[in-house]
Amino acid sequence: MTNKALTKDQSKITDNVPRPPQYDTPQKQRNYLKRQLAAAFRLFAKFGFDEGVAGHITARDPEYTNHFWVNPFGLDFSLIKVSDLVLCNDKGEVVEGKHPMINRAAFAIHSCIHKARPKVIAAAHTHSMYGKAWSTLGRKLSPITQDACAFYQDHELFDDYNGVVNELEEGTRIAQALGQYKAVILQNHGLLTVGNTVEAAAWWFITMERSCQAQLLAESVGKPVMISHEVASKTQAELGSPLAGWFQFQPLWQRITKEQPDLLD
Repeated sequence: MTNKALTKDQSKITDNVPRPPQYDTPQKQRNYLKRQLAAAFRLFAKFGFDEGVAGHITARDPEYTNHFWVNPFGLDFSLIKVSDLVLCNDKGEVVEGKHPMINRAAFAIHSCIHKARPKVIAAAHTHSMYGKAWSTLGRKLSPITQDACAFYQDHELFDDYNGVVNELEEGTRIAQALGQYKAVILQNHGLLTVGNTVEAAAWWFITMERSCQAQLLAESVGKPVMISHEVASKTQAELGSPLAGWFQFQPLWQRITKEQPDLLD
């Protein structure tokens, strides 16, 4: 098969991939976002990404765009339902929801990211095992697997850990390090990913965590063979797009809503 034919076939595949649904009212769009957000929390719990009260995923409200939906402080990821999500305003106040508090670090980090990146709908950060282990090395991921290529030249390193993120100034510096990329490795801390859909942000986190695991395993037994710049760039364009991130979340959505339908309550 020629390169030209391959490109044509790939184009056909992309054309046939479903797209994120669009709704005609903010309320319908909000309901959809909250369902995806609750599912993401359940999946993060299933994959062991939770660590006590640490970790948060946010989704920008479609109507009040300087507000975001987030998990309440202290509620286990595995128990979160749509009805548990709370709406936080630009002052860090809970303005809707039955729970009174959010994680201070969630506001400090996510409010700055949502402000700096108006097209970002969702952001995810937890203290997952392999992500935080990799973060201690102070390095970006290398293109050693097909999956890792999704982040090739599309993630950054924030190399200035100053303790628990409680202040907006620290959140601003993290947002600056993230820049226009889809992910940032927070040195000595963990991973943070963003997306123009909840599904993409969650998927980038899941596959980045696994890419950290793969590189840690590979480097523990030898020197991994790098994928060339040309091939890594081509693979990134195919696997690292916003649509690819959204679509790769779909099997996980199917699984978790079948296994744990109460999350939609």
